[in-house]
Amino acid sequence: MTPGRTAPVLADATRGRILYGGDYNPEQWPEETWHEDVRLMRDAGVTTVTLGVFSWSTLEPRPGAREFGWLDRVMDLLHGAGIDVVLATPTASPPPWMGRLHPDTLPRDAAGRTEWWGGRQHFSHSSATYRHYAAAITEDLAARYAGHPALTMWHINNEYCTFDHGDEAAAAFRRWLRARYGTLDALNTAWGTAFWSQGYDSWDGILPPRHTHYLKNPTQVLDFRRFTSDMLLECCTAERDIVARHTPHIPVTTNFMPLWIGQDGWRWAEEEDVVSVDLYPDPRAPLGAQHAALVQDLTRSQARGPWMLMEQAAGPVNWRGVNHPKPPGLNRLWSLQAVARGADAVCYFQWRQSRQGAEKFHSGMVGHAGPQGRTHQEVKRLGADLARIGGAVAGTHLAAEVVILHDWHAWWASAQEARPSAEVDHAAVLHAWHRALWESRLTTDFAHPEHDLSGYRLVVVPQLYLLTDAAVENLLGYVRGGGTLVCGFLTGIADEDDRVRPGGMDARLRELFGIRTLHEWWPLEAGETVACEGFHGTLWSEEIEAGPGADETLAYRGGELDGLPAVLRKGRAWYVSTLPEPEALRGLLARVAAAAGARPVLDGLPAGVEAVRRGDLLFLLNHGREPATVQLPGGHRDLLTGETVGGALTLSRYGAAVLAP
Repeated sequence: MTPGRTAPVLADATRGRILYGGDYNPEQWPEETWHEDVRLMRDAGVTTVTLGVFSWSTLEPRPGAREFGWLDRVMDLLHGAGIDVVLATPTASPPPWMGRLHPDTLPRDAAGRTEWWGGRQHFSHSSATYRHYAAAITEDLAARYAGHPALTMWHINNEYCTFDHGDEAAAAFRRWLRARYGTLDALNTAWGTAFWSQGYDSWDGILPPRHTHYLKNPTQVLDFRRFTSDMLLECCTAERDIVARHTPHIPVTTNFMPLWIGQDGWRWAEEEDVVSVDLYPDPRAPLGAQHAALVQDLTRSQARGPWMLMEQAAGPVNWRGVNHPKPPGLNRLWSLQAVARGADAVCYFQWRQSRQGAEKFHSGMVGHAGPQGRTHQEVKRLGADLARIGGAVAGTHLAAEVVILHDWHAWWASAQEARPSAEVDHAAVLHAWHRALWESRLTTDFAHPEHDLSGYRLVVVPQLYLLTDAAVENLLGYVRGGGTLVCGFLTGIADEDDRVRPGGMDARLRELFGIRTLHEWWPLEAGETVACEGFHGTLWSEEIEAGPGADETLAYRGGELDGLPAVLRKGRAWYVSTLPEPEALRGLLARVAAAAGARPVLDGLPAGVEAVRRGDLLFLLNHGREPATVQLPGGHRDLLTGETVGGALTLSRYGAAVLAP
């Protein structure tokens, strides 16, 4: 794989269309069902299915056995119907015989409890035995199907999410730490082991952060997060390299979970030909569409172009406390939202809803109601919609003037015990700031804090507790170069070893924002607010003394912080020391964005209507439960209906339009 190949490689796979389909598990069904499945797929406009994700015990029922005949027949059947295959390595769910014969392949949690077979993802990423068997089945799959005409993409494993605190992981952790630090003295310094008599005199004494009597060493926990991401990535790239050796012309992906804490998504994306994600917003969540937009924006930014929606639900999922179906039209709306924000593939888990097993109540493209059910009828309608717009949208890009900075290492460091407030959640703060921009109709990219930011009018930092020196200098250089920066609280507090910087915040950032002294953090209780000049703040507040050069301040009103700055601006750099309530944060960011020259996609939109411009196309998406009317400048052609529209366009409940000039 070559980093950054996502856009052209995915374009080669899509061939000027939107890929449409989902996970297909024919091994769960009698063979006569397969022919009906293929017929229904063709009727629904399915172009692509994913095979083999959880098929290891079917492919290798005993150690070393190979049962490929059924897969041969399915691959041939699909190819005969003109349906492409994304072929998965089945390594996310080892067969029961592996754990029984090789207990070293089973992971253990922080309390030492073994995670047994009977579920899925029950593998130790550090086990040499697991890696041997995973490589062997991958090798044989790649050798057998490298020349099959249906093969269009490889899918490695599934939703990598395993943590392991066992002995295999402990040995690998020590090797990883040796490579990172070189000497015990360097490790002891980085971990601050002088605190609580934790100094190590031998590498053999170092363990994963297992269950302890009281608080764990924060930098040890941070490094274990880094190590886990790296070990899982080693598993992924080992399988990737095998299939790439057999099929260097076939792109490779593995599916991320949405905004998941366990993987350094920036690093992982650089190792993929195609970046893909699974996305399951709650249909009852008031901000489900905004959550989806955030994940889509992040995934597009990781891909640096078009990306793949590997999984979504056609109806209800099975893992929430109450699993609500999608109302009529919502599946179509959210699928088109993904396309609007850069997806060149719209896929589901799964094609046919299972009758047995742990996910039998998770919806499918063909549900328990069968082909006549509402869900499948909506699936067919969406397939037709995607066929209409695919030629005009596939391979095109979005242009964003605003970027949000996000870093998994900062998230890992902030998501630990013994912090000033357990109420402060990195992902929740990120959502709040993205929501403010989304509701302002400002299209946003995401970036790592060390990425090149020069192409953006506005850089937004909701919260980056940990910042490397390189990241700090990158922010300073961006502002010196004429860019506008808005930064939220608890940013730049610690260095890469989770060592608090002198003054409680990086001195260079304090100078940038016009902060003389950060005296104290004043976290707020859940539901508590603090009055500020013109708005109310939530979650957090800070005792800040403004320094010389602070051009503008909005003060706290009343309480212990009365008269002190809640928001500061020095030149083009803004610092927000609380979390303004949603309307206030939206107003602040919209005002700063306008001053920086960043403009909404379309002005004057009704509440609940999202506008996204992808290439030459304008997507209008009504997330409201009532019709909404949009005023359009000039005439457009709606690719979904073929009609010419202009002036006032009324979108039905959960309605959408894809407008070409």
